[in-house]
Amino acid sequence: MSGCSVGIMHLPQGMAYALLASLRPVFGLYSSLYPVLIYFIFGTSRHISIGTFAVISIMVGSVTERLAPDSNFMVNVTNGTGTVNIDERDAYRVQIACSLTVLAGIFQILLGIVRFGFVVTYLSEPLVRGYTTGSACHVCVSQLKYLFGVTPARFTGPLSLIYTLVDICRLLPQTKVPELVVSLVALTVLIVVKEINACYRKKLPLPIPIELIVIIAATITTHFGGLRSEYNIDVVGEIPTFIIISCSRLKPPRAPDATLFSEVVGDAFAVAIVGYAINISLGKTFALKHGYKVDSNQELVALGLSNTVGGFFQCYSVTSSLSRSLVQESTGGKTQVAGVISSVIVLVTVLKIGSLFEDLPKVTFSAFCTISQ
Repeated sequence: MSGCSVGIMHLPQGMAYALLASLRPVFGLYSSLYPVLIYFIFGTSRHISIGTFAVISIMVGSVTERLAPDSNFMVNVTNGTGTVNIDERDAYRVQIACSLTVLAGIFQILLGIVRFGFVVTYLSEPLVRGYTTGSACHVCVSQLKYLFGVTPARFTGPLSLIYTLVDICRLLPQTKVPELVVSLVALTVLIVVKEINACYRKKLPLPIPIELIVIIAATITTHFGGLRSEYNIDVVGEIPTFIIISCSRLKPPRAPDATLFSEVVGDAFAVAIVGYAINISLGKTFALKHGYKVDSNQELVALGLSNTVGGFFQCYSVTSSLSRSLVQESTGGKTQVAGVISSVIVLVTVLKIGSLFEDLPKVTFSAFCTISQ
């Protein structure tokens, strides 16, 4: 039951957080599959849920957008304007994300070997809470452009969050009303049902899977209501299964582009440290609550192997998720077998039913990201 509950959460969160990483939603599903299986073998925490996470996704997205901006993939340029070759851009961003992920995983493995886990002693609870709160603000602001259907300029450096918010406010007259309506409806439903889950959590055998319900409802409404053709609502589009050769065999892993290592080495180290800090903080919390110990150095190695192996299968950097871990623990999960069951659900989605979500509006992912913070 715990694995099924977490697997249902993996689907919307994986696809939503992939957008934060400036990747196609399907890569969030891949990142919810392979790393989970690796952590099942090497991890020491019984309750945390490995997979996509908002903070890491934003860090990956900042790198992919910096090294592969839209301006580098313009075609049919006339008078300074043109169209973006989306397929070529997205393919290169995947290469960047995979190289970043593998390098971050290598850093984590090396740090685990040299017993760097002692640093967890200096990660105080106020520090972790402050960082999480700051990241939540970044996630919410980053999703406003999707909620209103506008395209603000990209800002970097100090106060970039404020500049982005000001630019979004400037563009509010250009709001796409259909996308705003869809996002408001999704937000309202998510908030109401999550409050119901919180109020009746002791009476419900498992939380109402509202994320999955919203995905199904939004997909059906968009497909049969013609929202994509009549109102030009941006949808997920094709969910390819190019990592699958057949139902019985997986495509061999592909080595990342090593020439990109020099450009992402600093970002990879930052991702490695932040990912580990989040992972060990949650692991220690659940271990203290349930009376067992987690090995801080082994957690570094386990997370590093999850990222390294995942990078070879077109996954991007992962760490533990607070919301999924809480569900895994509250629904009775006591070992990482729950994680294996959740990964099976993701695998079935990629293999068999992924194509059914092609008409899912992307704006619903923004609602998921906002609510999860």
